[in-house]
Amino acid sequence: MGYAGSMNNSKDPRAHGPSVAGLLLAAGGGRRLGGRPKALLRYRGGLLAGHALEVLRAGGCSPVHAVLGAGAAEVRERIRPLAPGTVLVENPDWAAGMGSSLRAGLESLAAVPGAGAVLVMLVDQPRIGPEAVARVLAAHRAGAGLAAAAYGGERGHPVLFAREHWAGVAAAARGDQGARTYLRAHAAGITLVECGDVAAADDLDTPEDLARLTAGGIELPP
Repeated sequence: MGYAGSMNNSKDPRAHGPSVAGLLLAAGGGRRLGGRPKALLRYRGGLLAGHALEVLRAGGCSPVHAVLGAGAAEVRERIRPLAPGTVLVENPDWAAGMGSSLRAGLESLAAVPGAGAVLVMLVDQPRIGPEAVARVLAAHRAGAGLAAAAYGGERGHPVLFAREHWAGVAAAARGDQGARTYLRAHAAGITLVECGDVAAADDLDTPEDLARLTAGGIELPP
């Protein structure tokens, strides 16, 4: 497992080479948060999904695809104005777990010939901003085919996969494991990029998580 430390790169990662697509996994139903889609949580005056999509764009990802699931029709209607140019992918099997959403997103991106890699981000980690995205993209530009943000040395999101890994990731993505099985099998080849000084990988899964992050402006949707 490689380690890139704190990488600062002021160059726009879109300036050269194949593009890096952004993939937002936003299908979760928020069962422990009242049963409303996580994508529709209010965050700093907007929607959590809108915030995450802007983070991907500002960090250097293009194109950006988002996988929807729970309440897909409502989520699509409400985030489309916030996400011009974003491809919205509906995963009818979202309840089977994150793995199905990851597969749906990779299948959608397979039709984008110019995308040399994908950076995967989760909708329920609002304290990850564009700085972390840009650092992971910089590691890819430096040659990493597998790269992930790290927080105190522990691997987290966002995670980047060069295109040659997509088929293997999709084949291994089952249940709520997402890409974990594939990443464990390829741990020696992952470049970790420390991002703990610019981001935090707090998940938003339970009422306790919501209470902890309320100070950051998160509210349940009506």
